[in-house]
Amino acid sequence: MSLVDEISATHRELITWRHEIHAKPELGFEEHSTAEFVAEKLKSFGIEVTRGIGKTGLVGVLRQGNETRSIGLRADMDALPIHEQNTFAHRSTREGCMHACGHDGHTIMLLAAARYLSETRNFRGQVNFIFQPAEEGIGGARAMIEDKLFEKFPCDSLYAMHNGPGLGLGKFITSPGIRTAAGAFFDIRITGKGGHGAHPDKTVDPVIIAAELVTALQTIVSRSVKPSETAVLSVTQVHAGDAYNVIPGSAILSGTVRTLSLKLLSKIEKRIDTLVRGITVAYGGEAELDFRIIFHPVINDVGVTSLAAEVCDNLVGSDNVIRESPASTGSEDFSFMSEQVPGCYVILGNGSESAPLHNHHYDFNDDALVFGASFFTRIVERSLRDENT
Repeated sequence: MSLVDEISATHRELITWRHEIHAKPELGFEEHSTAEFVAEKLKSFGIEVTRGIGKTGLVGVLRQGNETRSIGLRADMDALPIHEQNTFAHRSTREGCMHACGHDGHTIMLLAAARYLSETRNFRGQVNFIFQPAEEGIGGARAMIEDKLFEKFPCDSLYAMHNGPGLGLGKFITSPGIRTAAGAFFDIRITGKGGHGAHPDKTVDPVIIAAELVTALQTIVSRSVKPSETAVLSVTQVHAGDAYNVIPGSAILSGTVRTLSLKLLSKIEKRIDTLVRGITVAYGGEAELDFRIIFHPVINDVGVTSLAAEVCDNLVGSDNVIRESPASTGSEDFSFMSEQVPGCYVILGNGSESAPLHNHHYDFNDDALVFGASFFTRIVERSLRDENT
């Protein structure tokens, strides 16, 4: 194993940094203190910082030599609206908000790499350290792109990393092709006719319509999608009524759809619309479907991913690098960035005992910090190595 010794030597300090961010989580486009923490660290390393790219996003730039070659390294900064139930000292101090996806760890890994590269400068070209806000379905990547991210900070290649609960510490997944699913959120607003719970015959019950729809929507994947294709449809919210003896006048269903292609996502949207209209009319009500595509599939570039795999081989040995693995039905808005620049989305082991992502007991594995930071460092030195040495 050949992790970066200088980064390993700062491990305790990196843990302190992460715990500070973990204790003060911020939701998407609200990462003001996190962005300030990142910006101050980058400036202290002598790295040029540009803020306000995608609202609360920022980019640090480190140049060495006159070469025009460049590389982008991206980390996400936002937390989730989850009440943390951990009891350790660095647990969230903000009610109803926690780092349940490990973005605190991702941020610190990239900061560690930035510090090391600013000190050693063992590369020729430009490194763009991209700290993205609002990854959790709120549009942070798109916001940065709309603010001309890649026009202001051109990149020949782009790398991002996400921790993987259940994957052993010190292991990497560097697989080409589709890595994460396209994703959509939907809301179905049902309008009926409210009334007394003792006189349902005088109402159009939206709760009955909602219940019928929840069941019917589950048939889309089982009966309208080929068994060989991957799709998930989950109704995750049901809202209706305020009293025991009142049939409400409306109801709302919300949820998500994940597929490995935009074509299949569009097909499922049409099928949802057909079911919503047909079932609602059959029960005498009305409904409106709002279907929003939030993520595209992340597709790893073959060449860029091959280089990432070689770097991981050198860090942890080829036995700890998985070069082929099934795509995840989770989604990532890094997809929009990797549509602009050839990219690789790497999975880093968070340990076999880790709680799952988006769980109120989750915590990023501090022992993974050095592995991720070492990868970011070595991929820069490999991509932008001095060809004269």
